[in-house]
Amino acid sequence: MEEIQKIWEKIKTSKLLQIEIIAIIFSLFFGTILHFLYSWTGENAFVGSFSAVNESVWEHLKLLFYPMLIAAIIEFFFVKEIANNYIEAKTIGIFASICITTITFFTYTGIIGTNFLLIDILIFIFSIILGEWVAYKIMKKEEQSTTLTKILSGIIVGFLLICFIVCTYCPPEVNFFRDYTTGNYGIQK
Repeated sequence: MEEIQKIWEKIKTSKLLQIEIIAIIFSLFFGTILHFLYSWTGENAFVGSFSAVNESVWEHLKLLFYPMLIAAIIEFFFVKEIANNYIEAKTIGIFASICITTITFFTYTGIIGTNFLLIDILIFIFSIILGEWVAYKIMKKEEQSTTLTKILSGIIVGFLLICFIVCTYCPPEVNFFRDYTTGNYGIQK
């Protein structure tokens, strides 16, 4: 109980931590909407570039990437004066979420031979929380970033953005991009 009290006091006194918690809530909410948005819009091809178009692991990574990226862009204006290494921290946090989701999904489905919706949802939640926690920890470090690390982070985010768009319309035919319910890849013509 005392440990919970310490955590609560830290949350109440840290603006950066409060904003990170808001970013987690935003990402969870917006990511959930992105799961359904493509079908809600009558399978609009433009909407498919940033929302899940099928049940593949790749398409579900959009549910992490886009909300966390949008939250990071908005959050920047609130924490730019109190956060260190912001661009690098958010890039690493997003990348960590993507890696956690991919590794945990393929590990547990490889072990038990199938997937379960409840476990998939828990992985989604855990990945966003852990990714934002990683970003928060990096932002709290005293070391300052360099122009080169900021540019490299921007290149990584840009590369991921391009990959998510291109692989929606022209996905490689490997399991990572295969819809586990239909066997299809990407947007179907």
